[in-house]
Amino acid sequence: MEKHIDILIVGAGISGIGLAAHLSKNCPQRQFDIIERRESFGGTWDLFNYPGIRSDSDMSTFGFNFKPWQKANVLADGASIKGYLSEVVDEYQLKNKIHFKHRVLAANYDSSISKWVVKIEDANQKQQTWIANFVLGCTGYYNYDQGFQPDFPNQAAFKGKLIHPQHWPENLNYADKKVVIIGSGATAITLVPAMAKGGAAHVTMLQRSPTYIASVPSIDFVYDKMRKVLPEALAYKLTRARNIGMQRGIYALAQKQPKLLRKLLLKSIEMQLKGKVDMKHFTPSYNPWDQRLCVVPDGDLFKVLRSGKASVETDQIEKFTENGIQLKSGQHLDADIIVSATGLEIQILGGIKATIDGKPMDTSKHMLYQGIMVSDVPNMAMIIGYINASWTLKVDIAAEYICRLINYMDKSGYDQVIAQGDQTELMEDTVMGSLSSGYIARAADVMPKQGKHAPWNVTNNYLADRKVLKNARFDDAVLKFQKHSTQVSAKPKLVS
Repeated sequence: MEKHIDILIVGAGISGIGLAAHLSKNCPQRQFDIIERRESFGGTWDLFNYPGIRSDSDMSTFGFNFKPWQKANVLADGASIKGYLSEVVDEYQLKNKIHFKHRVLAANYDSSISKWVVKIEDANQKQQTWIANFVLGCTGYYNYDQGFQPDFPNQAAFKGKLIHPQHWPENLNYADKKVVIIGSGATAITLVPAMAKGGAAHVTMLQRSPTYIASVPSIDFVYDKMRKVLPEALAYKLTRARNIGMQRGIYALAQKQPKLLRKLLLKSIEMQLKGKVDMKHFTPSYNPWDQRLCVVPDGDLFKVLRSGKASVETDQIEKFTENGIQLKSGQHLDADIIVSATGLEIQILGGIKATIDGKPMDTSKHMLYQGIMVSDVPNMAMIIGYINASWTLKVDIAAEYICRLINYMDKSGYDQVIAQGDQTELMEDTVMGSLSSGYIARAADVMPKQGKHAPWNVTNNYLADRKVLKNARFDDAVLKFQKHSTQVSAKPKLVS
């Protein structure tokens, strides 16, 4: 079966839904289809269902710029975010554009016809060939099939349950059970209070090293009051602008005066712990924003630690035992359930095997033009959100740029665009930046690389990016366009 489509969006998560909404508004002359390998939309917010799953970004900036988040809660739970995305799907009539349980297996750009030839496995496990003008990658940066799971020493000896949060068992009963959560990132600090409040006998967070954690209010009272006296859209816009400014301010302070920000963060934690927990567990060896800064609503993590329902250990694992974990310090942690909150397995373009005229495309050898278009690859863009601000901020401005580019091509009669790369610009750092987090380090062999200068350097600065992308011209020395070809090709070539 061969199917001809215009724009193929790969992934119906936050990026794919956001991009589709922008295309609906700004490129009504263009048709698009969305491929989604899962049974529902939502991406991360459909996959993860562990206790307490929530955003770690404030919802005024995590929501799209075209749709106000209409609740006062600063951080939202997974179900609320999925509900919000459902409203976008309904409002922009996207449901019939999404092909669920369809998986892209391979994609080859055939320059003889200036189109992508895409091999797809449908819901019945049958293969189809789709011919697309544009491919837009909205798959995020991790593998949905598996999380990052280290092989722990003597792991098989453990007689209890070993769980990765990416594959949380349905109806897991952890009431009156001793739980050890390995990790100290966003997932771990969400799980600890959720499971402690959910009836676990005791929850222990086991970390190799501490993480910076900031407490934020769960309710934005200023936004709540503004909504009562101002139009919804204006209240949202003002709150969004304030929070973007705060995000940038904190990140800028981390870059310019790391010692001052470190002092402020540690003092805040000390006040939350009230002498009940040793500060060594919350005093990282690195500077703020060398790794991602984690947030907790209303200090919920610190509250359960103070109450004694949960505890934290900073140590290394010597081995698993039948009934828990033996630490290198000599201490033993008893456990009925061990949760390995050890992070994500990095993957780009959802694992698609991409080729250009049959030659394999190694994404780690490419850069991103304007942080969006893959260098030296025709008619392809991808959306990768911010590491230091809400993912969705990048989705909005990247989608608006893609729409402007497509409209420019239509107006000028072009059917192909290539951002011509410059190998002298290529750096070792990936587009994820120079954070030292484990998942960033593991991304080196798959993620596109950072460039030394504009338009190849990815700044992770929303305010700067918004200005650049809004004013970006397309008639520069990097973008190479091709007019509609009258050449008739033989059958499109798909390289498996």
